[in-house]
Amino acid sequence: MKNLVVAGGGVLGSQIGLQSAYKGKHVTFWLRSEESIERSKQKLEKFFQAYLADLEGAKKEIGKEHPNYARGLIDDFSTITEEKIDQLISTLKDAYNNISFETDLAKAVTDADFLIEAVAEVADVKHEFFKTLSTLLPEKTIVASNSSTMLPSTFAKDTKREEKYLHFHFANNIWRMNVGEIMVHPNTAPETKDAVVKFAKEIGMVPVVINKEQPGYILNSLLVPLLNSAQDLFVGEIADFKDIDKTWKISTGAPLGPFEILDVVGIYTPYNLAKAKPGADDPSSLAGKAVAMYEKMIQEGRLGKASGKGFYTYDERGNIIA
Repeated sequence: MKNLVVAGGGVLGSQIGLQSAYKGKHVTFWLRSEESIERSKQKLEKFFQAYLADLEGAKKEIGKEHPNYARGLIDDFSTITEEKIDQLISTLKDAYNNISFETDLAKAVTDADFLIEAVAEVADVKHEFFKTLSTLLPEKTIVASNSSTMLPSTFAKDTKREEKYLHFHFANNIWRMNVGEIMVHPNTAPETKDAVVKFAKEIGMVPVVINKEQPGYILNSLLVPLLNSAQDLFVGEIADFKDIDKTWKISTGAPLGPFEILDVVGIYTPYNLAKAKPGADDPSSLAGKAVAMYEKMIQEGRLGKASGKGFYTYDERGNIIA
């Protein structure tokens, strides 16, 4: 599958497109408006700079017994040299400059081998998108959603190609946390699953196949309860978010606390999930307080690490400064 269309240019959509382009795919982003394209380009620029920084940083890891490098950017570190890294930087720059953008969905999908949906994590938005998409796709196109919480069977019929539909979920910072969760539904054809596993490997991901539909997949089945508990502790005024993060990191040895993770994910996703919780319309409930917190953050432009500010404030290299 050479020609990829990414529908949506948010935090994860931007990374999926850039990573795929870096690994040699022809990438087109479909966005709803020219304004959306400009916002997507700003995200892509930040991730492009992060890729460059990680490739340059990898030069300092050459020769170390346990090198710390971005696994999605360098396939075999045992044979890497500074010259090879310079070649990879050149490849990245070419890939970044060759990414295409389109607001006309029919044009975007004209020759698509694979389409990955990365629009808002809202069921009605996804239903509408897939129903529109179903009338435009070439017969060959395989379709996947990058949904982090919803099940393939929820949208499979909307696509009118159930056998060519599944879910393909990425962890954030995909060039470093390079696991690709592939979840099938009962009508996904085996050859569709195999094609997406192959694609995942081609773009530097480690594919993990989920054989039964499971809300939360593997990663979020483990992660979401942690983030929800941290969120409730904070909005319930049990503890400050920095102390919650500090407790988690010191006690478990984890590199990031839950609120640092929320900043990496981006605020819109936990906001949409909070709105879907029982009691979210009650401002006195924990869910209602979480919704109000995220709405205030969004109004203030504190959208997460990619925007430079979320729960924490970040410098240009992504380091916490406040």
